[in-house]
Amino acid sequence: MAATKSQGRSFTLFMLGVTVTAAGIAYFSTGSGKLALIGGLVVLAVSFGIFLKIKPDEGEVADKGQPATMRLAGVLAAFAGWAIAVFGLNLSTSVSGRMVTTLVGIAVSLAGALILLPVAANKNAIWKS
Repeated sequence: MAATKSQGRSFTLFMLGVTVTAAGIAYFSTGSGKLALIGGLVVLAVSFGIFLKIKPDEGEVADKGQPATMRLAGVLAAFAGWAIAVFGLNLSTSVSGRMVTTLVGIAVSLAGALILLPVAANKNAIWKS
C-alpha cells in the first residue's frame, strides 16, 4: 500500500518492470523477448532509483528492532515444517504414512508462522512503548 503519490507511482513502475522482465524471460529466444527483458530491467532500475530517492521523505521508523533469536526460531520452524512435509513423502510408501508426515510438517510450519513469529514481533511492539 502506497502512502504517497510518489510511492504509488514508483510501485506501479516497479510492477510494470517485473511484468515486462518476466515476459522477456519467458520469450527470451525471440528478439522481442530479449528487448522486453532489457527494457524491463531498465524500468526496474529506474523504479529502484525512485524508491531510494523518496526513502528519506518517509521519516523515522516507529518500531524498535525485534529479537533476532525469536525471529530466527520462527523462520526455522516454518522451514523445518516444510522440510518434514517434503521429505516425509519419501519416508513412507503408504498413503496414511505420507498423510501423517505431511500433517506434522504443516503443524510445525503453522506453529512457527503463527506462534513464534508473532511473539517476536509483539515483543517490542509500537503500542507497548
